[in-house]
Amino acid sequence: MKIKKTVSYLIGSLILTSCATPPPKNPDNICAIFTENRSWYYASKEMNEKWGTPIHVPIAMMYQESGFKHNAAPPMQYFWFIPVGRASDAYGYAQAKTMTWNDYQRETGNNWSSRDDFADAIDFMGWFTYKTHKINGVSKWDAYGQYLNYHEGWGGYRRKSYNNKSWLIKVSRRVEQRSKKYVTQLRGCQDDLDAGWLWRLFFA
Repeated sequence: MKIKKTVSYLIGSLILTSCATPPPKNPDNICAIFTENRSWYYASKEMNEKWGTPIHVPIAMMYQESGFKHNAAPPMQYFWFIPVGRASDAYGYAQAKTMTWNDYQRETGNNWSSRDDFADAIDFMGWFTYKTHKINGVSKWDAYGQYLNYHEGWGGYRRKSYNNKSWLIKVSRRVEQRSKKYVTQLRGCQDDLDAGWLWRLFFA
């Protein structure tokens, strides 16, 4: 079974191309997302098996963070008409900040990872949710609490800095609702997504 899973992931990885993948056409449906980008599903499954985080949680968080744009970044700030930089150095699918990404690379040994690569970004989010559970005791299934940690950091969450940000509470609830929708959708299509690629090639 382990070999089968590994082979499936390797096959999914081979589907990746050198060009940037555009955002999915129907981001409100996780089945449509993974049907359009089958390699994303394989990478998400690998994340789940590695870190124990259910697929629908980081996918809902990623939707909120970047809208699945590989090169997403905070908007440029201006002084009059002169660009003075961005609000933070967050970047990529996961909107990961450089310092946190460096921590991820150091702890996992994934030194060649890139924030604009989906497989690396979803693995980063699995690592982060795993650490959130370990540090602050938030369930990996709790999209609301996980997103608050993701936005405020582990220390900020412990200090309950989010209590002064009503807008963040609303966004976190939105992420929670989306994750619930995603998990319901995923239950209806996961068998098809797990189907062998050769079977789909010849019989789908």
